[in-house]
Amino acid sequence: MIKNILRALKDYTGSFKLMTQLGLWKYFMVPMGISFLFAVLIGFTAYGLSDNVASVLTSLWVWETGSEAFFAFAEILSAILIVILGLLIYKHFVMAMSAPFMSPVSEKIEKHLYPDLQSSITHRDTSYSAQLYRGIRINVRNLFFELLLTLPLLVLSLIPVVGIVFWIIGFLVQSYYAGFGNMDYTLERHFKYRESVDFVKSNRGYAIGNGIVFNAMLLIPVIGIILVLPVSVTAASKTTLELLSEQKLLTDPATNIIV
Repeated sequence: MIKNILRALKDYTGSFKLMTQLGLWKYFMVPMGISFLFAVLIGFTAYGLSDNVASVLTSLWVWETGSEAFFAFAEILSAILIVILGLLIYKHFVMAMSAPFMSPVSEKIEKHLYPDLQSSITHRDTSYSAQLYRGIRINVRNLFFELLLTLPLLVLSLIPVVGIVFWIIGFLVQSYYAGFGNMDYTLERHFKYRESVDFVKSNRGYAIGNGIVFNAMLLIPVIGIILVLPVSVTAASKTTLELLSEQKLLTDPATNIIV
């Protein structure tokens, strides 16, 4: 598992060079715009709702002493929780909406890395709407399971000292689903929905490794939000194509037809 995570992390090296070399930046313009606008929405939501949520939490404080201090603490905590929840929704929303733009990126990377195989590879015939539908389906599924696992871990992470363990586990869970979404931009051309889910499950270390950098970049103000998708999708495409090739799934050796 650790070896697979490290390998996925390594695939981030050279991403900027590859994007420039293949002229991929034009495909990222719309997704970067969506990413930035949604991030701004999260910021305004946290700013506008934090005091309302804090008021509700403060109503549970039955003592007069320390009520103002508790409100200040609750306001900060509310803003943090809104941002965390917003980022959970953010990445799946942006990934889903970006699916039709990311598929050409992954395909160009495939042609660049495996030029000799192009005559023997046939991809699934999918339209713009089909790619968008699949992106929404994958990311709604991932968001559901991520919230199901993350919210209890988020509560447990508030426990002093041992809470850090639950925070780390929660971060890895979020990383897995982020990497899942990035890998599916490549898998979409090769596998049906259920086959993709099974493939990522059997290669979860690579998904986690890709998602670690994805989530870490979200912590970088402005620049991270804008560049997170281009960099992570490029790295995930390299990782996923290498896995398909190594596992003899890129083409069927007997028929030269995609599996």
